[in-house]
Amino acid sequence: MLETESDTVDRLDLQLLTALEVNGRASFRRLGTVLGTSDQTVARRFRRLTAEAGLRVVAIRDAVALGQDQWTLRLRCAPDNALNIADALARRPDTGWIGLASGGTEIVCLTRPRTPGDYDDLLLGKLPRTPSVMEIRAHQTLHRFYGGPTGWLRRFGALSDDQIAALRPETPPAPGPARIEADDEALVAVLERDARATHPELQRATGRSESAVKRRLATLIGSGALYIDIEYDLEALGYGCVAALWITAAPAALHSVGEALAGHDEIASAAATAGATNLVVTAVARNTAGLYDYLSGPLGHLDGVRQVEASPFLRRVKQLTYRTLPLNSSATRAPSK
Repeated sequence: MLETESDTVDRLDLQLLTALEVNGRASFRRLGTVLGTSDQTVARRFRRLTAEAGLRVVAIRDAVALGQDQWTLRLRCAPDNALNIADALARRPDTGWIGLASGGTEIVCLTRPRTPGDYDDLLLGKLPRTPSVMEIRAHQTLHRFYGGPTGWLRRFGALSDDQIAALRPETPPAPGPARIEADDEALVAVLERDARATHPELQRATGRSESAVKRRLATLIGSGALYIDIEYDLEALGYGCVAALWITAAPAALHSVGEALAGHDEIASAAATAGATNLVVTAVARNTAGLYDYLSGPLGHLDGVRQVEASPFLRRVKQLTYRTLPLNSSATRAPSK
């Protein structure tokens, strides 16, 4: 179980962050009741974490539940233009987590094209014609072992099973396939900016009645089409080293290795992919020494792992939403996939 060493985040802060990861739309009163404190204290902590730890609560379209393709791109770039390219990618609505790696010579980008046209525009159109992009490697997600709606903060064990059960959204599974209709876009757009938007705010944005908004939101979350996630600065928790790991496992061991990785505290996301390697993983550590300990220890001892390439991130450009950060910032969230 992980432990935090931070001057910014204390035990109650960690509990609050974890609680928001479980149910990002829970009221301050409900959060306070479960955490054993007042709603005023929760509200103050929430505001401070927003200001000091980059906390945001946002809705995410789950490409896996929606049956949409998801890709992780590795772009080898000229260092003098890599940040500009990363910023341009970050402004696209079909990109998720984006970071500069390998000393600023590589961009790692998670993309969720919603239509074949989005995919063609990015991978067959814009990127190949960008002079500073020298190599493109595309890894299509085939199976998610960890990540997405399952948040990394639960690795800390800050909440008991009873507290987690008390926080879970009261949203029963919705019948039928997960889908986002055209007339849901106004609702989803608000939630992608602020998933704690109130029902009256959602009503005004969509023109629907409040009861209709509540029903549709419950269906979107209950079906898995949307999930509520949080972004935050990992450095605030004392974890300053994040790396993409490109792992090649023996085909017969692919699933067992992926399942084992999903159980490692250091892993924020893990997926089987098509591409030059067959597993793409995000690892989180306190520092480079901690990353080495993980590579040479738990990962190095896994049967079936043939090769590992690590790409430590120099800077996060986009987490779940696009926000410009200072050039010297390395703050990052464990990316969802």
